[in-house]
Amino acid sequence: MPVAVLTLEIHLPYAHSLKEKRFMVRKIKDRLRARFNVAVAELDHQELWQRAVVGVVSISSDQQNLETVMEGVQRESEKVLGGDLVRTELSFF
Repeated sequence: MPVAVLTLEIHLPYAHSLKEKRFMVRKIKDRLRARFNVAVAELDHQELWQRAVVGVVSISSDQQNLETVMEGVQRESEKVLGGDLVRTELSFF
């Protein structure tokens, strides 16, 4: 049973407070959960205003289906975040 983990490193240069940062992170988390039925959490840099690391996890009985879902999550993240998305890393276990 494969598990996929997608890590999104985000830079928010226009965030001037933790409140602004949390709003943007919540927006992407809620959107990915709703569209792809995946688990999403902020993993690192909770105390910094302009940086965030978000993890997206999914599990499936079919590796190909899992790859399709995670590719969709990655494309949606790029679409929503644009240049704010610094780096992505996809791993399968």
